[in-house]
Amino acid sequence: MGPKQDTLPIYSFELFPPKTPEAMEKLKLSVSRLNAVAPRYFSVTYGAGGSTQERTFETVSWLRSQAIETAPHLSCVGSARGEIRKILDHYRAVGITRLVALRGDLPSGMGAGVAGELRYANELVSFIRRETGDHFYIEVAAYPEIHPQAPSATRDLENFKRKVDAGADAAITQYFYNPDGYFAFLANCDRLGIRIPIVPGVMPITNLTQLARFSDACGAEIPRWVRKRLEAYGDDMASIRAFGHDVVLSLCRRLLDGGVPGIHFYTMNQATPTLRLWEELGLPRGPGS
Repeated sequence: MGPKQDTLPIYSFELFPPKTPEAMEKLKLSVSRLNAVAPRYFSVTYGAGGSTQERTFETVSWLRSQAIETAPHLSCVGSARGEIRKILDHYRAVGITRLVALRGDLPSGMGAGVAGELRYANELVSFIRRETGDHFYIEVAAYPEIHPQAPSATRDLENFKRKVDAGADAAITQYFYNPDGYFAFLANCDRLGIRIPIVPGVMPITNLTQLARFSDACGAEIPRWVRKRLEAYGDDMASIRAFGHDVVLSLCRRLLDGGVPGIHFYTMNQATPTLRLWEELGLPRGPGS
């Protein structure tokens, strides 16, 4: 297993690499505001087949220059072992000790024949452990509502266990809005002897069109009553944001009451929605938060 981590609940924020210099400047402002509440770390996503690799490196480098603990995402599909080894060496050299290890998706237009030397996340986790020992604290993905490409819930759970057995230290879930599904997933994991922390991922609701597109792609369910209420607001963005905030605030309270090991916020590079949740939930500020 990786470096020893805090036993307190872990609260973290996810970012994606900006595509333009202007977007990078906006991200820096958002990070400055988000970092004021002292999250445990920021994660940085990695595009399909490593397609945002350079932008990911740039974002990670800037975060490290601000003395912010950073957990880069690393996916294996479409990559050779040598490429991944170079990335691991780079991250070790700049002081990264936490990674989010994912299978990832191939860029559109690329066939399965270029899937790379490591095809699944459990293979990536095993490779990282062989190459770097316990240097990295490795987090993997979990899907309480089942991975959209999984043939069954049972197979999906078996695949998750393979990642854990390969050496994962913790997991972050895909976002969801049904807490019962998350707690049922934990119970199923417990029956299989999976004991790692499984941190729920939470996505603030600010835009129905965007949320529906993401959810269709990743298999996250928008409860029918939530979707219908959001649709009823039409173009009234203020009402969508207000209702969405109440839905996610209630979700977070249920999760915290259930004793979750933390919350991972999918910020979409925006500070305000996540900070409002943070304040109203009374989450801690300072080291260990």
